[in-house]
Amino acid sequence: MNTATHQETQDLQTAVVSACELLLIPLSQLRPSSRNVRKNGGTSIPELASSIARVGLLQNLTAIASSDGKHYEVVAGMRRLAAWKLLVKQHKLDKAHEVPCLLVPDTSARIVSLTENVQREAMHPLDQFEAFAALVAEGRPIEDIAADFGVTPLVVQRRLKLANVSPRLLADYRADAVTLDQLMALAITDDHAAQEAAFYDSPQWQRSPQALREHLTSNEIDATRDALVRFVGTEAYEAAGGGVRRDLFSDDTRGVFLIDAALLETLARSKLTAVTESIRTEGWMWVETVPRMTHAELHGFQRAPRNRRMPNKAEAKRIAKLEARQQAIEDRLNADDTEAIAEEEAQALNEESDKLSAKLNLIEQSLLVFAPETLAMAGAIVTVDHQGEIAIHRGLLREAEAKALRAQERQSAVLGSGVEGEAQQPATPRISEKLARRLSAHRTAALQAEVTRHPQVALVAVVHRLALRVVCDAYGAGDPAVNISASPQDGLDAHAPDMAQSPAATAMREVRQAWAERLPKEPDTLFALLMTLPQEELLSLLAVCVAATVSVITPRGDALPAVALAQAVGLDMHPWWTPTAEGYFAHVSKAKAIEAVQVFAPDHMARLSKLKKKELASEAERLAVGTGSLPVMLRAPVQMANAEVLANANANE
Repeated sequence: MNTATHQETQDLQTAVVSACELLLIPLSQLRPSSRNVRKNGGTSIPELASSIARVGLLQNLTAIASSDGKHYEVVAGMRRLAAWKLLVKQHKLDKAHEVPCLLVPDTSARIVSLTENVQREAMHPLDQFEAFAALVAEGRPIEDIAADFGVTPLVVQRRLKLANVSPRLLADYRADAVTLDQLMALAITDDHAAQEAAFYDSPQWQRSPQALREHLTSNEIDATRDALVRFVGTEAYEAAGGGVRRDLFSDDTRGVFLIDAALLETLARSKLTAVTESIRTEGWMWVETVPRMTHAELHGFQRAPRNRRMPNKAEAKRIAKLEARQQAIEDRLNADDTEAIAEEEAQALNEESDKLSAKLNLIEQSLLVFAPETLAMAGAIVTVDHQGEIAIHRGLLREAEAKALRAQERQSAVLGSGVEGEAQQPATPRISEKLARRLSAHRTAALQAEVTRHPQVALVAVVHRLALRVVCDAYGAGDPAVNISASPQDGLDAHAPDMAQSPAATAMREVRQAWAERLPKEPDTLFALLMTLPQEELLSLLAVCVAATVSVITPRGDALPAVALAQAVGLDMHPWWTPTAEGYFAHVSKAKAIEAVQVFAPDHMARLSKLKKKELASEAERLAVGTGSLPVMLRAPVQMANAEVLANANANE
């Protein structure tokens, strides 16, 4: 391989220099050369132009004469030429302004361009930081420095901040043992000892910029994450004399840390005072202001029960109107021809439904009241929630207060047991026919599964049906659950698409399959086999057959067919059905879903009310896990006393 010797290189450089000439050339005669080896790099032109305008051109351009004899082509200094042209475009310079250019021979164009770009070495960033600090030390204002280099004052302040980091860390930065990102994180404090401790005392895996920043601000409050800061406001905190640390390397909305936690809490408590005094007028035994309250602390209290008062005439009319419109929306969205609904219409309907739900929820909350005796024993806490909004937790009971209230309720129950009159029954929530059929299909499957476990009840059900038609001459009376014609009710999945995977349907499928594998299909052979079965097995088979005919499907949410049969087998829907998003919450209005959640997760009401319906349904399903919550339609009816049943039977004899 042939290489140039040192002497040859020197001779080439001498020849190039001797052939060069320094000229002042008007900008109008300068243009970029295709032989400039740098093809990229046209960045930060405005900043460079600003610097040239204030400081002047510190390095001349390098050019060759153009073949047209009128222009010169710049082979080195493309960014500088672009900056000059920008100044002309901004009318800060005339296009006839003369620029110093080194004119080189045409044959040396590429080697000169390459030499300028290859042989130079960029300064270390730390040199720039220290140079900025030196300029300030000489008395140069930050604004003037920023203007000289075409940058913002914030850029200069950041360079100065980095120059002020611990000398030990800066030395390691120059040696590539500390990264620029780590240096910026450490610059959040001016305490050199704290900077060094955060970096050198931490293991390698805890030296990420985020970890270092969190280490140095561990005793301070992050204004972007803290609920109390959102509630009080950073401006109000600073106006009260609170100290603030700002991270120059974060954007405007982040990197603000409050130093005085005690002052922040004092300001929050003061801001909550008016609300606290208002709550006191409600008659609570105690009211406390607690600016910060964790979920664990809140769960340390028990909740006093609330009673739902009957809405007045205006409220009832308002509720009916809102529910009617909401039901119309639900019916439209759940119709069989849903695909025909345009996406825009569906979105508009969902938004309207959300607004209706919010209005219904407000009305419903106003109907839930505490009894006077509860007010006299319970208390309330005024606090700030995680979103920075005022939160009021009413009806809180300490352990001693909860025991006293339970004792009072037991005494009231004893005293009130002899009072005539019918107890007020809770109103059954209105649900769509589609959901009513779905829920009653699941109740049917559960009832079928339970009947297979109770042969004696199955026998009673058959005799009951036959006696009504043959002995009591009551053909068609009532709403029979058992179809004596032995028509298996196998189409439940038409009403509940999730039926196949339900525990009840699975149990029925397995027990029927077991008998199907055991019994012959030929009628005479089957009869002969049944004649040989013990009575216990025969009753078991009867139970399976009767169970398969049970059907309590209804389109009405306030209907509860076959109450007697359900009570006889002790039907409890908890093992057979659990509320899910797709199985329940997505099919009721947002207000009804929130009302259901109120029973088992009252602390989440405010948060859930702000969610879209789909998100609400999913979150309600998660919160319902393990709570045993059931809609009214699936709850066990109140059992009748045996004495009442016997009394009715004797009265009919």
